[in-house]
Amino acid sequence: MASGGGNNRNGTHRNSLKGTTTTSTASTDKPLSVNSNPSKPAFKNKSSPLTGASSGLRKSSPGSLGGGAAKDDAGERVYLKAVTFRWQNLKRPMVPGRVRVAVRLRPRNAEESVADADFADCVELQPELKRLKLRKNNWDTDTYEFDEVLTEFASQKRVYEVAAKPVVEGVLDGYNGTIMAYGQTGTGKTYTLGRLGEEDTANRGIMVRAMEDILAEVSPEIDSVLVSYLQLYMESLQDLLDPTNDNISIVEEPKSGDVSLPGATLVEIRDQQSFLELLRLGEAHRHAANTKLNTESSRSHALLMVHVKRTVKGREPAHSSDNGNSTSMARSLRPPLVRKGKLVVVDLAGSERIDKSGSDGHTREEAKSINLSLSALGKCINALAENSAHVPVRDSKLTRLLRDSFGGTARTSLVITVGPSPRHRGETASTIMFGQRAMKVENMLKLKEEFDYKSLARRLDIQLDKLIMEHERKQKAFEVEIERITAEAQNRISEAERNYADAVEKERLKYQKDYMESIKKLEEKWMMNQQNQGNERKEQMVHIAEEVAEVKKLLSKETSLRKAAEEEVDNLKSRLAQLKMSEASANSEILKLRKMVEDEVCQKEKLEGEISMLQSQLLHISFEADETRKRLDRGGPGKVPGGLDSPVSQVRSQLKDSGNREKASVAKLFEQVGLQKILSLLEAEDADVRIHAVKVVANLAAEETNQQKIVEAGGLKSLLMLLGSSEDETIHRVAAGAIANLAMNEKNQELIMSQGGINLLSTTASHAKDPQTLRMVAGAIANLCGNDKLQTKLRGEGGIKALLEIVKCGHPDVLAQVARGIANFAKCESRASTQGSKTGRSLLIEDGALPWIVQNANSDASPIRRHIELALCHLAQHEVNAKDMISEGALWELVRISQDCPREDIRTLAHRTLASSPDFIAGLKQLRIDY
Repeated sequence: MASGGGNNRNGTHRNSLKGTTTTSTASTDKPLSVNSNPSKPAFKNKSSPLTGASSGLRKSSPGSLGGGAAKDDAGERVYLKAVTFRWQNLKRPMVPGRVRVAVRLRPRNAEESVADADFADCVELQPELKRLKLRKNNWDTDTYEFDEVLTEFASQKRVYEVAAKPVVEGVLDGYNGTIMAYGQTGTGKTYTLGRLGEEDTANRGIMVRAMEDILAEVSPEIDSVLVSYLQLYMESLQDLLDPTNDNISIVEEPKSGDVSLPGATLVEIRDQQSFLELLRLGEAHRHAANTKLNTESSRSHALLMVHVKRTVKGREPAHSSDNGNSTSMARSLRPPLVRKGKLVVVDLAGSERIDKSGSDGHTREEAKSINLSLSALGKCINALAENSAHVPVRDSKLTRLLRDSFGGTARTSLVITVGPSPRHRGETASTIMFGQRAMKVENMLKLKEEFDYKSLARRLDIQLDKLIMEHERKQKAFEVEIERITAEAQNRISEAERNYADAVEKERLKYQKDYMESIKKLEEKWMMNQQNQGNERKEQMVHIAEEVAEVKKLLSKETSLRKAAEEEVDNLKSRLAQLKMSEASANSEILKLRKMVEDEVCQKEKLEGEISMLQSQLLHISFEADETRKRLDRGGPGKVPGGLDSPVSQVRSQLKDSGNREKASVAKLFEQVGLQKILSLLEAEDADVRIHAVKVVANLAAEETNQQKIVEAGGLKSLLMLLGSSEDETIHRVAAGAIANLAMNEKNQELIMSQGGINLLSTTASHAKDPQTLRMVAGAIANLCGNDKLQTKLRGEGGIKALLEIVKCGHPDVLAQVARGIANFAKCESRASTQGSKTGRSLLIEDGALPWIVQNANSDASPIRRHIELALCHLAQHEVNAKDMISEGALWELVRISQDCPREDIRTLAHRTLASSPDFIAGLKQLRIDY
């Protein structure tokens, strides 16, 4: 199996990408020799990656000047001593550990309780002696011993504590661990391992409980928990967390032999809720199928891998140093010790015989692949148990994945699950022998510890960053001081320049003053000379000034007008550009709209053509179905086989008698048109189209393979809507028949009840006149009567009263379906009374069904008589019904059934009921019947 640190979080292997070793951890997976000399250093010529980091620190630190080199050499010597001491302390011998096997017995299910009621269990448990006895026949038994024997009453917590908790604790201590469930299909492997316990926390499986213990022990700050969830399906390893990743390769380390999965998705888990969501996601993607042995049989092997990485606290080296600085440096360079453990929880697909499971087609190929991989696992365990020189590990991907679990270094716990049914004794014996051989396999447990040099490198990087920041701070302070001195010198220079400028300015002002005084004197002389000419020129200057002012005024006015005109032109240009852009966008939008209209027209024409073709095909198939039904109706009720007690069986026989031509037509229509389009025609406005569409849906519902598809596509809802909205009796008859076919499934029965199906069926029966319509309605209600969970609701919504109203029809086929429904209801009541979940009189008696039951107990029609006899026997099982039955004359019928019934099981049940009831015994004595 893959080692704890082989993969990074996103599922890619770094070494496989670059081809060079990039890790800095010294793994201790491979134990050291016991005879190695502890005085020799652990590292001879190889330089530690931390040595380079410390030397880089010396170059960048200001303290490296002077005598820093000698201190660093001393620190390196102390560090090498510490590493040598830790390496010697990490030597761990491998410990032998046998594979522990626990056996768990599943209680009888409902089918086995009925089918094997007269047979004893083939398995007998002695948990106090840890023994199991397998019954060969009524006299001989084989005895086997296991590590733990868990009865059918053992709780999920008990199973976890004895089978899985020691493995989980070992994983937290640094060992690899494997928990695996093996057994026949339907014996409770997935229930033991993967039950989430959402409705009841006591039902949590091993996966959920193991993750709770792991999360309670790890620290989120320094530890990590990584999870991957895979399935092995048809010899293809697929990722349940990423369904697109469906071909994961298995890589084996050539030296250690560990197995890793580089392509698997790894998810870090922080809390329990995220783990539960991860399990839900994985289970949704897991392959499952419905077989005769299990309705949800796993068709793949599921593997949950949990990688736990924990930092070991309190592991200080027992050495001291005379130099305090050297000790501090060695402490700072000491890498933390990390333990890595991997937990693998394997939910194997159940071993099964194809003749018993009823696998066919693709399910048969799945069963072959499952049996081949389990056979390869059994061969490997046989070879390990017999100490064979060759173990065929590479015969299957499953054995390659479990290489570390059997004969490897992991602590392995195996839970084998068995059932009590004597019909499956061969499979039970094979499972027990598998567990016996597995107990002989010895594993060599190996502790996985390593130094976390990455954490040390991160710590040194932080110290280096601090030193660089300190250096930058001092450099900044030095630059600030230089700037201050420079600014002070600049101030002094500026002051000297200002003083020099002031002196120069004073001299300039002095000379300027003298100059101005000389100029003033010259101007006075000039003014005196010009004064005479000034008066004449003054008048001319005033006139010129006025003309200039007028010209300036006109010029300013023209300038303002020109600016306003330019602004107006700019506005017009911008509006023109906007209009052009709007026109272009409008043109493009018009083109898009035209294209959309053309596409809509083409699509409309195409849909009209498809609708016309569908109508013609529906008319043809409906005509053939009507002809077939008419031929069957002309054959008379006496020709209907007695074994066909439900509408689904009758529809199947009609399809079978009508030949392969109609089947081929429906299948061809189903493939060409599709279920969704056929269901959409149930809401067509044309009444003929609706009639033909519901007939096609009814024909499809007659096949079990199509029923789930019809329900998922909304076909059940559409059929119920037709019962309530349509007034055509043909639609009522065919829709009721289709609902009766769908009601054979327990999940569909709950959907029918939740959507008001009983009220709709009762309303349909009250308005129906055709006996065939009443037969279909009665058949649907009869199927619903066989569900234990729906008893109270079915009676509360008038299901029993509807059956009693239908009997007024008097048609034998209708009465046979009513009798079947009453027998199913009475059987469920009898089972509930036996289990203690129901007290009081029968609901059938309270609703007044007993007189009709007694009246038809000796009917000439064998289907009616057989169901009525069975209903009477089940009603008589509960003592509280005895007085009512005696008063209505049912005691005579019970006596007749115990003597004249052709079926031995019903005859025996009636005899046992009469003999065990005090009221019936007293009634027999009162009537003077010698019994």
